[in-house]
Amino acid sequence: MNDELVEKLERIAFILKTVAHPMRLAIIHLLELHPQLSVSEICESLGTEQSLTSHNLQNMKIKGILSSKRSGRSVYYSLKEKDVSMIIECLEDCKCNM
Repeated sequence: MNDELVEKLERIAFILKTVAHPMRLAIIHLLELHPQLSVSEICESLGTEQSLTSHNLQNMKIKGILSSKRSGRSVYYSLKEKDVSMIIECLEDCKCNM
């Protein structure tokens, strides 16, 4: 394999490992629909606890999938790594054993 292909596959694997959790996938789906959401808006939409949601958001931010900005007392998240949406869309369209 050439270096460019190896690098691309490693990046895809990194993204898949990072988002391989139902809550993280749900967060990404929400951020595809709404370009920027606060932690409380995400919790309300998903019906999840703030501590667990914040943990997942922070994990994806550290790994470069999300970006955040503070406005007053709220932190707003948005998708930073746009390729993640395309990868997930391909997997959703796959009819493998479903």
